[in-house]
Amino acid sequence: MEQIKFGIVGGGWRTEFYLRIARSLPEKFQVTGIVVRDPLQGQRIERDWGIPTYRDIDELFNNTTPSFVVLAVSRGVTPEFIRKLVKRDIPVLTETPPAADLDALIELNDEVGRNARVQVAEQYLYQPLHAARLSIIHSGLLGDISQTQVSVAHGYHGMSLIRRILGIQFEDVEIRAFSYTTPIIEGPNRKGAPEKEKTIDSKQVIALLQFGDKTAVYDFTGDQYFSWIRSPRLLVRGDKGEIHNGAIKYLQDFATPVQYDLKRVNAGEDGNLEGYYLKGIMAGERWAYRNPFIPASLTDDEIAIATCLDNMNSYVNGGPSFYSLAEASQDHYLAMMIEHATETGTIVKTNQQIWAQ
Repeated sequence: MEQIKFGIVGGGWRTEFYLRIARSLPEKFQVTGIVVRDPLQGQRIERDWGIPTYRDIDELFNNTTPSFVVLAVSRGVTPEFIRKLVKRDIPVLTETPPAADLDALIELNDEVGRNARVQVAEQYLYQPLHAARLSIIHSGLLGDISQTQVSVAHGYHGMSLIRRILGIQFEDVEIRAFSYTTPIIEGPNRKGAPEKEKTIDSKQVIALLQFGDKTAVYDFTGDQYFSWIRSPRLLVRGDKGEIHNGAIKYLQDFATPVQYDLKRVNAGEDGNLEGYYLKGIMAGERWAYRNPFIPASLTDDEIAIATCLDNMNSYVNGGPSFYSLAEASQDHYLAMMIEHATETGTIVKTNQQIWAQ
């Protein structure tokens, strides 16, 4: 197996996902080096991960030969790095979102254009459960999809799922949205479990998006990512069936309803000695999803990011686009329009932007 070699720009929380993936699958992935401006941060990364660090992109490429570069920096400086790498004809896999606001998105798309080798690491589409659901949706089992209710991811992540579920590209949408707060006992966060009981405000945003005859409800509270007491929810409805979280219902014919649940299949449980990893997700008698990174023990999010890396390697070698700068720009644009509708209390209608042309 030929290693997929990539460099990283940025040394924050998201970078460590890529490092864990490479450590778990050394025969598959190799991080050739990491660009961080702070020498002390570089020393910490080298000590903890055994990977060389550099102060700028020129130094990275003077010392290593990655096939592409992953950008894991703040959205405010991401466009600057994309431009630098594109000018050098270096393929880019950038974290979400690709720019901070609408003006920056328009400027970036205008300058970079469609021919630049830029893809975006939108991982939610490739998380095993979402990937299993999407495979069922795209199989036609549920018929023509007309409605979805998505409460699994914030902003542009949620928009990426909504568009893929409904089969939407860059069509205009009419948005109604509002938000409110409710109390919740504070749960864990990126730093770990709570140290004491504390009541905080939980902000929830609900939006109705109407793409002509297709409708989506976006519903999310930021607590969901880490909370022990707030659950993700997802509903997809077609004229022949629906997905409700993990339950599948459909009509084999007009008089024959069928129902089953998606089932995760893990190795390493109940005395199994194969190791501990996700094998895949079963839909009745067939696989709706099979984990391509067995036997690495990865979280669902890490499996999804590894899938983005695998897809990027294929793309760099002449394969298809898997989540383009245009798609990422559209999803961030829709998320910003939901924010605008929430803040103003008005019905917001989107317009086609430069990346849709």
